[in-house]
Parts: sequence; C-alpha cells; structure tokens
Amino acid sequence: MKFDDILEHLGDFGPYQKRLYILVCLPAIIVACQVLLPVFILDIPAHRCAVPSLSNDTYAIQGTWHQDLINQSIPSSKDGWSKCNVYSYNKDGNRTEVGCNKWVYDQSQYESTFTTEVDMICDRSFYRSLANMILFAGNLVGTFGLGMVSDFIGRKKTLLLSIVLWSGTGIGTAFCTAFESFSTLRFFSGISMSGTFMTSFVIGFELVGPTKRTIAGIGIMLFWAIGLFSLAILAYLIRNWRTLTLITTVPSVVFLSYWWLLPESARWLLSKGRGGEAEEIIRNAAKVNKVELPTELFDESTTHKKEEPTAKIWQLFTTPSLLFRTLIVFFNWFVVSTIYYGLGLNVSNLSGDSYLNFTIANIAETVSYALCILLLDRLGRKVLHSSAMLLGGIACLATMFPVIYGDKSHVWITITLSMIGKLGASGAFAIIYIFSGELFPTVLRHSALGVSATFSRLGGMVSPYIADLGLLVGGDLKTALPLIVFGSTTIAAGILSLFLPETLNRKLPETIEDVKLFSREKKSERDYELNDVYDDDEASWKYIPAIISDGKL
Repeated sequence: MKFDDILEHLGDFGPYQKRLYILVCLPAIIVACQVLLPVFILDIPAHRCAVPSLSNDTYAIQGTWHQDLINQSIPSSKDGWSKCNVYSYNKDGNRTEVGCNKWVYDQSQYESTFTTEVDMICDRSFYRSLANMILFAGNLVGTFGLGMVSDFIGRKKTLLLSIVLWSGTGIGTAFCTAFESFSTLRFFSGISMSGTFMTSFVIGFELVGPTKRTIAGIGIMLFWAIGLFSLAILAYLIRNWRTLTLITTVPSVVFLSYWWLLPESARWLLSKGRGGEAEEIIRNAAKVNKVELPTELFDESTTHKKEEPTAKIWQLFTTPSLLFRTLIVFFNWFVVSTIYYGLGLNVSNLSGDSYLNFTIANIAETVSYALCILLLDRLGRKVLHSSAMLLGGIACLATMFPVIYGDKSHVWITITLSMIGKLGASGAFAIIYIFSGELFPTVLRHSALGVSATFSRLGGMVSPYIADLGLLVGGDLKTALPLIVFGSTTIAAGILSLFLPETLNRKLPETIEDVKLFSREKKSERDYELNDVYDDDEASWKYIPAIISDGKL
C-alpha cells in the first residue's frame, strides 16, 4: 500500500490529524505578522525639513510665530513644505536652497517608525525598498536551503531549527539602532520565517488524504489571514515600532514546545525507508481516531527504498513535458508572490488611511480563501488558479483608465481595483501551494516546493521596487504604475497555468515515475500507476493506449 491507501483505513482527516494540523497552522499567524510588519514599521509619515534655528521644532504648527518661521526657513512645494531642502541665507540676505540633514515627522499616525528613527528619506529613501528586498532575500535562502534540509533531516527538526532562529532574530530586531543591523537581522528572520511556514505547510499537507487536501492547503492560509487582522489591530493600538516588533515576535517562543508535541511526518519517514518509525506513528493515530488497521501495513511499494534516496531535483527536468510543466509552476510562483507582496506593501502608497486600506485588503484576502474552500473541489485547481490570476491581473491593469480619464473620484476606484487585485492574488497564492504540492512527488515535494518558493522569493524581492515605482514618476501615475506592472505579468502567468494538468481527487505522486505517469486526461478517468501497466488485470491493461498517447512510453 502507498501512504494514501493507508489513509483510507486511518481516515483522511480524523481527530489525530486535526489536532496536529491546528498545531502546525498556529505559527502562520505570527509569520504573517512578521512578513507584513514593514507596512507599518517602514511607513513614511508626512514630514518636512526641520527649521535649522529651532531646537524644539515639530511637524505640528505651534502658533503663528512657528508658521512664519517655517515659511522663512523651508521652501514650499505643491504638497506643503519641502521634504529635502531648507533656505540658506548669505550675508547679503539672499537665500538659496540646500539639502537638510534634520527632519520633523507627523506623529498623528505613528509615535515612531524605523524609517523616522534612521531618516530613510530623501537621498536615503531607497533604503526602504532595500530593507524589504533583504527580507525576501532571506526568504529565498530559507525556502531553497531549508526545503532541501527538510527532505534530508526531516520536517520536525527543520521546523524547530527555523523557530529557534526566528525567535532570536525577531526579538533582536526590536533593539536595532542602525540600518545595517536591522537589515542583517531581518535577512535571517526571512530565512527562519520561510522555513517555519513552508515546513508547517508540508507537514499539514502530508497528514491528510486526497479528499481533504483543499482544507489542509487553504486552512493554513486562513490562519495567515488571522495573523494579518491581528497585525492591523496591534499596529493601530501600538504606534511605537520597537514595541510592535516585540509584541509580534515574542509569541514565537511558545512554538519551541513542538519538540515534544509534534511527531515526525510519517509520509516522510516512509519515503526514507524508515517504516518502523512510521508505523508506530500511524498506529498511534489509529488509536486516537478509533479505527482498526490491517496487520501488515507496508510492502515494497510503500517504502520505495531503492529509488527515493537517490531522487534529485534535476529529475524534474528530464523530459520535455516535465520541464515545461515545472517551468510554468516556477513562473507562477514568481508572479503570484510579486503581486501578492507588492499589493500588500503598496497599501501605504495608496490614498487614505493605511490601517483602513490594510484591513480592507485583509478582508479581500479572507474572502478569497473562503471562495477557494467552496470552489476548489468543484472547479478544480487549474481552472480556479488561472481564473484568480486573470481576475487579479485585469483588476490591476484596469487602474490605468480611472487615472487617465477620471477626476478626483478615481482615488476610490483605484483602491477598489487594487483590492480586487489582492483578492485574486491571495486566492492564486493559496491555490499554487496546493497545486504544486499535488504535482510534485513525496521524495522531492519539500525540495521542489522549496525551489518553487525560491522563485516566489525572487518575486518578493522585486515587489518592493515595483510598489515604489510611483515614487519615481509622481502625479496620478504614482498610484497606477505599480498596479499596471503587476497586472500585465499576472495575466501572462494565468494564461500559462492553463497548460498544467488537473490534480483534483488524484493520489499524491510518490516517486518521479509517478509524476511521469501523471495523466493530463480529465479527472473522471481512473488514476494509473507504473505497476498498473504490468498488471495482468484487464482493467489495468486498457489504460496502456492512454499512457502511450500521452508520451509516457
């Protein structure tokens, strides 16, 4: 029996799996807070140059005398006072504009942000995009490196290793006083956060049977959404960036208890030929689920001892069909991450209140997850993923019309289209996790997801720069240009995803051979496996023509 056959006896999603699933989903709440934390701690509030001759200058006007002094010292601009220049007077009373080195900030929204503390503005404004890029660079290293580590040393050890690193670097970030230390710790936080979330996802995904993979895949995204709502509330209540960083990081220490609470993935143990350890876990699960298991659980087809230790990631590129399919998956990961994180970070660039915009975006994201749960097992992975990508892409691309042809009312139209884009991007991001997990084999699932997520993090690294593109052009195009770039690439990825095979209600492939024999036929046709081809049963032999026509023999 293969592992999915064992789950037919154990139960696809019994009480044992539900308990463990809740445990592995809880870290997603804190990870979400940490990943989108820059929306608030790196936000740039309204500001101007400080009056050189005034030691206690504030952004808020202190009186008419203060107003007059500002007018004499700070050049005016179309949106108030200059953010980067002050007047310098010579002996003759003539004045010229020179760059300032001290600023005052509007504290009505934030008591402090890291941006205001180290003055990441004017000629240092690119530091904000750089800080976000460095976080996603850490995500890239974590998803690629820890994905392979997980397939080598196991899911549980990798998860605990990630949590230890996450707790230390996250707490340390709150005490940084310079950009260099801040970005360094955020880099290592990025490594640990991606390792924590990806490993949690894989553990939860490998716990359940085919009929519950949608719930397992989307459920962790709902915990992610809970984290985003929690961040919005905490950020609204806590306006100091250091306190906010600590409050959203310290709970990660609790997850160190998983060393005792969480068993290793039985599916991974089987893929490594460690049937005895896997059987102990499975039989313990059977007691909790109150079911009887066969006396003999495993045979040679279950453990795959000969093939699986030698499986390498490059084997996904060994045939034209595998190569084409794998590259489409990677490209979709890159694009969906670009638009998801780009739209998330772009919230502070939209007009209106950042807290309100962030909350509206979170509502759109939660709605998208609910729709995925309702529709994913009805429409299938391919159709729904492509539809979500196209919806998000078209909504973002449509922002050019209210900007070009609209008036002041176009602000809310642009925000609405941006939120529709977030809805599509969030749904596509949730689906691509499930879709990819079902396309890749157990022996390489975490490694392949790690490589996929590497492309995702490359998209994440690009997204801050796209989100800040508007800062280069200004005007109305400041809002629309990032959305136009997000939209066009998303539409392209959505169309390409239609070439992927459907995986709805299919058994998870265990080996590279299973992936090669993964039919592109409609889901109503029976799954075939390599050993079915050589089965003397007439029902098995009749599928040989379909396999040959698909280029598998």
